[in-house]
Amino acid sequence: MPQNLDAVAVRAWCRLTLDALGRAREEIDSINVYPVADGDTGTNLYLTVESASQAVDAAFTGHEPALPSLAETVRAMAHGALIGARGNSGTILSQLLRGMAQVMGGPEGGPEGEPGREADHVDGRTLALALRRAADLAYQAVAHPVEGTVLTVASAAARAAADADGDCGAVARAAYEGACAALEATPGQLAVLGRAGVVDAGGRGLVAVLGALVGVLSGATVVLKGAEGGHARVEAVECEDLQADTGGPAFEVIYLLEADDTAVARLRNRLDRLGDSLVVVGGDGLWNVHVHVDDAGAAVEAGVEAGRPHRIRITHFGAGDAHATAQPPRERTQRAIVAVVPGEGLAGLYGEAGATIVPARAGEPPASGELVDAIRRAHAHEVVLLPNDGELRHTAAAAAEQARTEGVRVALIPTRSAVQGIAALAVHEPERRFDEDVVAMTSAAGATRYGELAVAERQSWTMAGICQAGDVLGLIDGDVAVIGSEVAPTAVSVLDRMLSAGGEMVTLVLGDDVPETVAEHLEKHVREAYLAVDTVVYRGGRQSALMLIGVE
Repeated sequence: MPQNLDAVAVRAWCRLTLDALGRAREEIDSINVYPVADGDTGTNLYLTVESASQAVDAAFTGHEPALPSLAETVRAMAHGALIGARGNSGTILSQLLRGMAQVMGGPEGGPEGEPGREADHVDGRTLALALRRAADLAYQAVAHPVEGTVLTVASAAARAAADADGDCGAVARAAYEGACAALEATPGQLAVLGRAGVVDAGGRGLVAVLGALVGVLSGATVVLKGAEGGHARVEAVECEDLQADTGGPAFEVIYLLEADDTAVARLRNRLDRLGDSLVVVGGDGLWNVHVHVDDAGAAVEAGVEAGRPHRIRITHFGAGDAHATAQPPRERTQRAIVAVVPGEGLAGLYGEAGATIVPARAGEPPASGELVDAIRRAHAHEVVLLPNDGELRHTAAAAAEQARTEGVRVALIPTRSAVQGIAALAVHEPERRFDEDVVAMTSAAGATRYGELAVAERQSWTMAGICQAGDVLGLIDGDVAVIGSEVAPTAVSVLDRMLSAGGEMVTLVLGDDVPETVAEHLEKHVREAYLAVDTVVYRGGRQSALMLIGVE
C-alpha cells in the first residue's frame, strides 16, 4: 500500500521529531561551533519544533470531532515554527517547514496544477517538490549562505528526494540518506568544523527531523549514521576556546516583525551592514528576524523603523539574556522548587511546601516555555525542577538548559510521578549545600515506587493482557500490571504487588471520583496486612489522576 502524507501523519511527524530532538539535544548542543560556539543549537531546534507541534495540536483540537485538512495542518506547523523559532538554526528550520507547507498545503505559494496532490494527502512526487522548495527558501532567507551548514544538508536531501521513485516513504528515505551523506561531508567544507572534528550541528538536527519523517511513514526507528564513533560526535568541543577564536559580534538579536515586503527588504540591507548571521524568514506580513550584532539597540531600532517588532530577545554571548528592560532586578532568593503538578489539591500541597507550581492539565502537557516562565517566577539563584512525569523529561531538560543560559543554576530531578515529587519535597532542606540537597531529594524520589489507577478508554493490549473500555487499570512504574472492574479491589492488588518488595510508607492521592470509603478501605488493608507500614492520604482535586500510589 502506498505511503502518503496526510494531516494525521504530519501531526505524528511533529511529535516524533520533538522526541528525536529531545533525545539528541545534548549531543547537538555539544557539537555547536558555528556560527557561534554557544552550545545551544539542539535546544533551539527543540524549542522551535515544540512550538510547531503545539500549533498543530491546537489545529486538531479546534476541529474536533472532525480533522483539519492537510493544508490547515502544515500551515499551522509552519506558523508555529515561525513564531517560536529560536536561534540561527531554529529560524532556518522554520523557513524549511514554511517551504514544505507552501507546496503541501497549496495553492498558497505552491506550484499550481501540479499532479499528485490531493485535498487529504500528498504523494511522493509532491513531497520531493516540497523538500526542494524548502531548501530554496532557506537559502534565500540567509543573507550570506555558507556551505557545510544545514543549508547544504537541506539541499542534498532535496536532490536525493528528486531522484527517488515511489511513494512518500521512499522519497523520505532517499532524502534522509542524502542528508546523512551531506552531513558527514560538512567537516571538509567548513574549516571550523574540521578543526573541531564535528559535523554541523544544524545539519545534524535536520537529519533528526528527516529521520522522524521516515519513522512516521515506515514505522521503523531511524538511527543516525555515524552518531556513535563517527563524525557526528568525534569529541567534546571546548566552546570557550572556539568562541574566542571566532571574534564575532557580541549579541544575538531575535524578534518577530509585522511589516510589508518592501520594508523587510530595506531591513535586510540595513541589518546586513550592522552584523552577520542574518536570517529573515516568514511572509504575509509576519517575519522572524535573527542577526548577530555588536549594537543590539541599532538592530531593534531598524525593526521599529520597518514595522512593529515584538517578542524581542537579546542574548549576550556567554552572558545569558538581556531582555531590554530598564527596571532594576529585584533580589533573588537563594533556592526554589519548581514542580509540574496534576490536580488542584496537590497544587495546594506543593504550594504549602514553598514550590512554584506549573499545572499539569489532562492531555495538555506543559511546554518548555511554561517551565522556563515558572523558573523565572521563582526568582532564585538555584532551582530544583520536578517534572513529575516521565513524558516531560525532554521538555524539562530543554527548559533547564534555557534557564541556565539566563544565569540560574538548575538541577533537574527526573521524577516520573507526583508521589515521587512529594518524597523529594519531604527531605528538601534549603539550608544545605545545593548539591547535597539535590542528592538527598534525588535519592528519596528514586527510592519511591509509583503506581496509578486509570480507566481504559478503549480495548487495548497491555502487559497484563487485553483490557476493555471502562476497565480499571492498575499501573506500576508506568506499566499496566492489573486489570480490574472496580477501583477498590484493583487498588488493593496494586498495593500488594508494590509492598511485596517491602516499604515503610504508602502515599495515596485520590481523585475527585474516588469516594472516601475507598480510602478508608485501603488504609485498613495496609494497617492489617502490613503492620510496620504507615499510610498518608491526600486529595488530588480536579484534573488529578483517578489514584496515585507511592511506596517508600
